[in-house]
Amino acid sequence: MTRSTTASLSASRRTLLKGLGAGALLPLIGCGPPGSGNDASGPRVVVVGGGFGGATAAKYLKRFWPNLQVTLIEPNKVFHTCPFSNLVLAGERRMESIAHSYDELKNHYGVQVIHARADDIDPDGHRVTLDNGDRLTYDRLVLSPGIDIRWDAIEGYDRAAAEHAPHAWMAGDQTQLLRRQLEGMPDDGVFILSAPADPFRCPPGPYERASLIAHYFTQHKPRAKVLILDAKDNFSKQGLFTSAWQELYGDRIEWVGLSGDGAVMRVDAERREVETEFGSIHKASVLNVVPPQKAGLIADRAGVTDASGWVPVNPNTFESTQVKDIYVVGDATVAAPMPKSGFVANTQAKVAAAAIVSSLEGTPLLEARWANTCYSLINPEYGISVAHVYNVQNDQISIASGGLSPGQAPGTTRRLEAEYAYSWYNAIAQDTWGS
Repeated sequence: MTRSTTASLSASRRTLLKGLGAGALLPLIGCGPPGSGNDASGPRVVVVGGGFGGATAAKYLKRFWPNLQVTLIEPNKVFHTCPFSNLVLAGERRMESIAHSYDELKNHYGVQVIHARADDIDPDGHRVTLDNGDRLTYDRLVLSPGIDIRWDAIEGYDRAAAEHAPHAWMAGDQTQLLRRQLEGMPDDGVFILSAPADPFRCPPGPYERASLIAHYFTQHKPRAKVLILDAKDNFSKQGLFTSAWQELYGDRIEWVGLSGDGAVMRVDAERREVETEFGSIHKASVLNVVPPQKAGLIADRAGVTDASGWVPVNPNTFESTQVKDIYVVGDATVAAPMPKSGFVANTQAKVAAAAIVSSLEGTPLLEARWANTCYSLINPEYGISVAHVYNVQNDQISIASGGLSPGQAPGTTRRLEAEYAYSWYNAIAQDTWGS
């Protein structure tokens, strides 16, 4: 390849990356030629985790620089999304509707996908060890490990307890278990949801779940109740949720915050009982414990977590502040005020991919910007949302603009927001796993 051809390719990539710097939410469909796994000859980038963050990073690395050698490590052949899993719990969707494969990443973009688990990271040797014993070397590493459960955070709640009182906070078998329990619940039963203190994956998630389960009850178990026991006094979109609950469900949903003795301290999963901070005992027909969380285990093994259990990152690049050449995106990061959401993981991954290409080329870093919209469904035709645009100010991530759905709005507005939620899901799934 001639020097002029190399310079031309570099300029083309920079043009594409500028589109990202101007607004990380843009899908950039149709920009840049897809790569081929057979002709990849550039530096090696390994991506661990195939969710919204990891799959997006792998895809956009190949879009920005088709000859990069990009390998995605993900144990599951099909990824089930947490977004829209609450609709599965409510009986409005099937698991197949939230399932996504890696075929397009492999066949259209030339990403090498290895279905194995990353067991260890050697940052000094730039190596990833897999559970099958294989070792991969890298020039840059992207970790998108999602969350792990803090099994020691609530007395009595461990892995075995989750088989009786599921958390269903990682979509898959736990989602299906909780759905079966809801279907088998007595018509006059009580569904208890224990919500954790911040930070945790998807701040509005527990309250959307309570809403959609209440919707299911109105149709199939009209005497059933929902009780939310919360380890905090404030939550995302609180006013919008509570006014919608009153409008649609009356007294079917009861929320008890921290100051009202809502923090669950002990769980007896087999009896489906919880004890709160000041000794109140609550018995459920179905018990859903959403426990405190931390970054996925591989982040610990890579040495990128801090005392909080999460991963501090450089806000301009999402490179670990503790280990060079390791970039971390998605729920595992310390990136407040950005929430831990699928949309955020997707946009963080694009910024990280751009930063990796810049670092490998030795070219100037582009300005980082991100966007996030969190839609929540109160019922399948009633939606609310919060949206923000973020940038970096004084070496910290800041909110540039954004806001909530209007507090007072006609039914047509709420129905439109629900439609937007479905369209958002289809679009981000396509942007993450599709072509």
